[in-house]
Amino acid sequence: MAASSSHPAPSSASVPAPTAGGQGAVPVNNAPAPAPAPARGPAVFTGKAFDTCTAPSSAAMQAWHGQSPYGAAAVYIGGQNRGCSQPNLTSSWVHTVHAAGWQLIPLYVGAQPPCQTSGNPERITAANAASLGSSDGADAVAHAAALGMGPGSAVYLDMEAYDASDGACSGAVLTYVQAWDAALHAHGYWAGFYGFSKSSALAMSQAASSGATGLPDALWYALYDGAADTSSGFPFPAGQWSGPWRGHQYAVDQQESYGGVSLTVDHDAWNGPVAVIS
Repeated sequence: MAASSSHPAPSSASVPAPTAGGQGAVPVNNAPAPAPAPARGPAVFTGKAFDTCTAPSSAAMQAWHGQSPYGAAAVYIGGQNRGCSQPNLTSSWVHTVHAAGWQLIPLYVGAQPPCQTSGNPERITAANAASLGSSDGADAVAHAAALGMGPGSAVYLDMEAYDASDGACSGAVLTYVQAWDAALHAHGYWAGFYGFSKSSALAMSQAASSGATGLPDALWYALYDGAADTSSGFPFPAGQWSGPWRGHQYAVDQQESYGGVSLTVDHDAWNGPVAVIS
């Protein structure tokens, strides 16, 4: 559905292939071989987005649309480590807010690194990384499809901060991510990745620099510099995930009010794939 001029509709035309992502040679460790990229090109949104832990009500989304500077919203669609309840997040909600003009960015909180200090119930180990990545990837697809986010959508894997200099830990995470990405591709979905510029996203950049394959198609990186941009200040080599394959979370926990509705949100600059609503 066409959005307002300040909130451009996503496009799948003439999207260049990702420059650090998942086709080709043999992956590291025990991860599955990279699956071919989806036949359907991604829908791309360019502009400002927001994310918040619990998806707002459809009335709140309606109040914000056209009044706020945002044209897309990230929503946590699943994963055993998802921290917030989602009473509003249903297929009906997805179709209602999309019809109102919003683009959606699905986020899946999968297993977390073995060296991470947290109480997350699902953790990666060297032994389970490949199998768990595959099963979590299939679960992410199932959750997206149940919400009406069909093939051609990008789903973003949320990987929280950890010590990227820990070789064994990073190796297990990389195997998990490669398997998760392959599962997304096998079902016709694009694989995105959310991480921190000094840890989890840094590890993906380092893997790309080392020639690893099966990496995420799109990179959503957290760098709290206040710059609403995905190119200027990009913290990794300029050629990585270039073009419409990036998101930048540049500020967090901002309380804002539009249309009489107040929400606490994180700020994102976006030039990358979003959900295809079917």
